[in-house]
Amino acid sequence: MSKRLETVATMTCMKTLLMLFNFIFWGSGMLMLCIGIWMRLQLRDYMNMGVQDSGTALLALASLGAVLALAATLACCCTARGHPALLYLYGAFLAVVALLELGAGASVYAYRTNLNEGFDQGLNESMIAYGQEHSISNHIDTMQSTLHCCGNRGYTDWFNIYPPKDIPLSCCKVPQDECKTNDIEQIYTEGCYNRVVDFINSNIGLVAGTAIGVAFFPLVGIFLACCLASNINKTEYEQVA
Repeated sequence: MSKRLETVATMTCMKTLLMLFNFIFWGSGMLMLCIGIWMRLQLRDYMNMGVQDSGTALLALASLGAVLALAATLACCCTARGHPALLYLYGAFLAVVALLELGAGASVYAYRTNLNEGFDQGLNESMIAYGQEHSISNHIDTMQSTLHCCGNRGYTDWFNIYPPKDIPLSCCKVPQDECKTNDIEQIYTEGCYNRVVDFINSNIGLVAGTAIGVAFFPLVGIFLACCLASNINKTEYEQVA
């Protein structure tokens, strides 16, 4: 009787730990979802002037977070039912998730390099279209006024593109209604490229680090799920015997 009570206590403890893991796992999925969406919104103006489909990696990360949150919710049902086959299946799913998260972190990190390389050319092309396409003009104005910069490598880029353009009012560091863009004392002279690259690298690094860090967390769930399934099988075998 004491051995049976000890086995029941062990299984109850494991179920409690696995339910706690599922809750934390759900939270990590929601965190990835929120970070992916938030970073996509934060970097939207800069991505739209970079490489094509440059937001795909962050959207994929957000989608993975949503899948994790849904899987954690379903895992709570598997844990409560205590079916060994479902628990082993859950453990296998967690192993796949760990690989996906490692891949997501690596792809986001690699995508940072592609974004940096494409941004230089993309910004020059956007400057040429400035004043002709409303959305591009808004992106450039937002970038210049937010990051306190002007042009790609410097404010003179506006004169060197073809056809040459006047310096936009978004380059002004004084109120626009008082700004004279031909006076370099009243405008930002530093180019936007370095500022944007630094901004993107710091934020993308955070996202990639989060994804890679979370990737090791499912290993705990795999251990708990397999141990619980093994104990359930052992208990059922002893009862039959």
